[in-house]
Amino acid sequence: MPLPRTATTFAPPVMEARRWLDGVDFAPDRPLINVSQAAPVEPPHPDLRRAIADAALTDDSAHFYGPVLGLLDLRTELAARTQQIYGAEVTADQVCITSGCNQAFAAAIATLCAEDDEVIVPTPWYFNHKMWLDMAGARAIPLKTGAHMLPRVADAAALITPRTRAIVLVTPNNPTGAEYPGTLLDAFFDLARDHGIALIVDETYRDFHAGTGAPHTLFRRPDWDKTLIHLYSFSKAYRLTGHRVGGLVSSSARLAEVEKFLDTVAICPAQLGQHAALWGMRHLDQWLAGERDEILHRRAAISAGFPELAANGWELLGLGGYFAYLRHPFAQSSADLAPALVRAAGVLCLPGTMFYPAGDPDAPAELRIAFANLDATGIGVLFDRLAALDMPLRQAPLAPATHSP
Repeated sequence: MPLPRTATTFAPPVMEARRWLDGVDFAPDRPLINVSQAAPVEPPHPDLRRAIADAALTDDSAHFYGPVLGLLDLRTELAARTQQIYGAEVTADQVCITSGCNQAFAAAIATLCAEDDEVIVPTPWYFNHKMWLDMAGARAIPLKTGAHMLPRVADAAALITPRTRAIVLVTPNNPTGAEYPGTLLDAFFDLARDHGIALIVDETYRDFHAGTGAPHTLFRRPDWDKTLIHLYSFSKAYRLTGHRVGGLVSSSARLAEVEKFLDTVAICPAQLGQHAALWGMRHLDQWLAGERDEILHRRAAISAGFPELAANGWELLGLGGYFAYLRHPFAQSSADLAPALVRAAGVLCLPGTMFYPAGDPDAPAELRIAFANLDATGIGVLFDRLAALDMPLRQAPLAPATHSP
C-alpha cells in the first residue's frame, strides 16, 4: 500500500533540533547560543507594530477574506519594488502574495509537477524544499555544488531528463550563505529556457545581499516570465515571521494556476500581515538599510574571527545572508556532533546531514550556523566555545571535497 504523503518525508529539522534541548540546563554565565533557525529574534519596528494595530482596529476588511492572490496594493508595491531593484518591467498581474515563501514554493511546484516529475535542487539543499517535493510526489534530483558552494551549469544539464520540470536556486543561499553571481544565474536561465523548464529563484535573503546594485538581470530577459518563477519573503526584511507573508512573481497565466492552489490551502494570505508588509515597504527603507548594515557587520565579524577556528582545523565553506556554513574537524558525524554540542558547548546548530540526501559523503563533516541571532560579540563567544572543543579528530583528511576549487 502506498504511504500517505506526509510519511514520504522526514521530520521538520528545526523542531527535531529543539528536542535536543529537553532536560538540558544552561548556567546563567553560559547561556545557550541558538544558531539553529534563520529568523529575527526581535519584534518588528514599533511603528510597524502600531500600523498593524491600527489596521486591526480601524480597517474592518482586515478581518475578512481578501483576494486569493493578495491585496492589490501590496501586489502593486512589490511589482514596483521589483522594477526598482532590477531595472525591469514587472506588473501587478505578474505578482501574487502567499502565506510565507514556503507556500510560494509549494504553489510553484503545484503548477509544474505531476507524479514522479523531477526538480533539480543543488545540495546542500533547503530542507523544506525537499520535504515539499517529497509530499508532492515529485523527485528532488540532487545537484552537487562546486567551488564556493556554487552549482555548475554543466552538471545540471547532465541531470535533465524528459521528466525534469524545474531547477531551484536559492540566493543568498540557505543553508550555505553563498551568493550566486548574476552571470551564473543568467547561465541557468539559458539552460532552463532552452529545455523548456522553469527556473525557480528563491531570494528570501535578498535584502541582506552583500553586493551593490541589482543581484541579477533575469527580469530584463525577453519573455522572462515564461521561464522564471521568482520567490520572495517579507519575514526577514520586516521581522514578520509570525505573520507569514511571501511573494511569487511569474506570468499572469501561471498565477491563474497558482490561484487554484492558494484558494484551496489558505483562501487568502493573512490580511494583517499583508497590511504590515505594505506599510513596511512604504515607510521603512532607511530602517531596512540599517538592518542590512548590521547583518553585513556580523558577516564581517565571522570573516575576521574565523582564523581562531581555522587554526583548529575548521573550514568556512560559505558565508552570506543569515548563514555561515562550516566543515568541522572531528571524527564524529555532524548528525551526532550537533546534538552533542548542546551539552558540550551550549550551542544549538544544525548538522549537514539535514541538508543532503541520505549517504552523501560531505554531509557528516558540515554544520550550518544561522548567525543573524548573534551580534559581533556573540559571534566571538560562539567561536571561543567551538575552538575549545576537545573531541577526537578525523584520523585522515577528507577526500577531495566536492566544494573545493
